[in-house]
Amino acid sequence: MRASASKSVRVRIVPTAFLVLYSLLLALGLGLGATYLVLKGDPPFGSLTLGPWKAWPDLGSTSADPYMRAVIAQRGDVPLAIGEGLGFTATTDSDGRALDSACVYRVGADVPAARLWTFSVYGQDDRLIRTELGRSGFTSAELLRDGEDRFTIVLSRGLQDGNWLQLPPSGRFSIVLRLYDTPGAAGTGLSESTFPAIQRMECGA
Repeated sequence: MRASASKSVRVRIVPTAFLVLYSLLLALGLGLGATYLVLKGDPPFGSLTLGPWKAWPDLGSTSADPYMRAVIAQRGDVPLAIGEGLGFTATTDSDGRALDSACVYRVGADVPAARLWTFSVYGQDDRLIRTELGRSGFTSAELLRDGEDRFTIVLSRGLQDGNWLQLPPSGRFSIVLRLYDTPGAAGTGLSESTFPAIQRMECGA
């Protein structure tokens, strides 16, 4: 009877231990996979979206959540503090289509109030693009403007008149608009109508 009972106990313990080990490994795999996806993308919480432009007002503050801090550490970025300004990123045009170097874009004509702002183009590797002219962006002080102080920036692979930035030969890209010393640094009081529209004009091969 004792041998039979012992054998019965063993039969019950082995499957239980296996299920516990399987559950732990599954949880570990799901956790690592979710962490990898978060670090490769944008912070999942706390975003502010205005048309194609997206920002995370708490990114440079002490109230940034663990996901934001992990993304910052992984990218090696130094975000603007709330007292300094706010950075916005666009990966689509105003109609929601992904930005593509094969297309021509017109961006303008207004920007929220700020002492200074910069407009930069990044490649699909999240680095500033390298072009033949050695220029990857503008500051608000460099732009040509019309009589109403409005501007237009053209993004394309081929040469254009006026405010022009050359796009890489192929691939996706993103635009980063940084507002320095702006009343909307905390993400309040901003509206889509004060941000530059991103219009896709035409696309080549």
